Amino acid sequence: MTNDEIKKMEDRQVPHGRIDLIGCGRLGLRIGINLMQVHRGGPKTIGAFDGQKVDGGDVIFTLLGAEIGQNKPDFIKQLCTHKKEFREVLSYPEYITDENLDSIKGDVVIIVIAGGNTIPTAAKIIKHAHERGAKTIGTAGIFGYGNENIEIKDISEYDDTNPAVEELRKEGISENHLILTTNKLIRDNEPVTPYTLDEVAKIITLNALKLLDDKI
Repeated sequence: MTNDEIKKMEDRQVPHGRIDLIGCGRLGLRIGINLMQVHRGGPKTIGAFDGQKVDGGDVIFTLLGAEIGQNKPDFIKQLCTHKKEFREVLSYPEYITDENLDSIKGDVVIIVIAGGNTIPTAAKIIKHAHERGAKTIGTAGIFGYGNENIEIKDISEYDDTNPAVEELRKEGISENHLILTTNKLIRDNEPVTPYTLDEVAKIITLNALKLLDDKI
């Protein structure tokens, strides 16, 4: 193989497209960092959406240098030290509502929002993304100590035993949406450990990258 042939292949392996990250908490931060570090491909643009600010309980944020009270999407943007022409993080320090749905423009949309009943909001995001032709990934319970069997498959492939999946179906989401779960929910009274979050972030990242390459 000649140097010119190698150069042509290298030129094809550049960042492309956009991945939007809806939710920039402990899991979203991990996914954002993973996406930033992808070499020879990955997204050119990462949209980070969340209305939360860093507080004292956000240890992974403060360990990485975040200030208490800082907007979480702003911190993810701060961590991205690439040149803008190579990769850029766009910060949207706001919760998703009907009024700002159009700000979601990713070719792939990752939905990792938590706290309260997030299903109606997730369903709106998924429907909006699908109308644009985007691919979507979300979660349906990621509790557990860290040794759980993590599943990821299309919502159409799940049975009726996961209430989070069933709630999404009631909202009209029945196909073309990848769901990851440990099959442990808040009702199981188990924690969410950093070990679980690390593994979940890894699996979501690699599937998002595959969807991005399929989409572009």
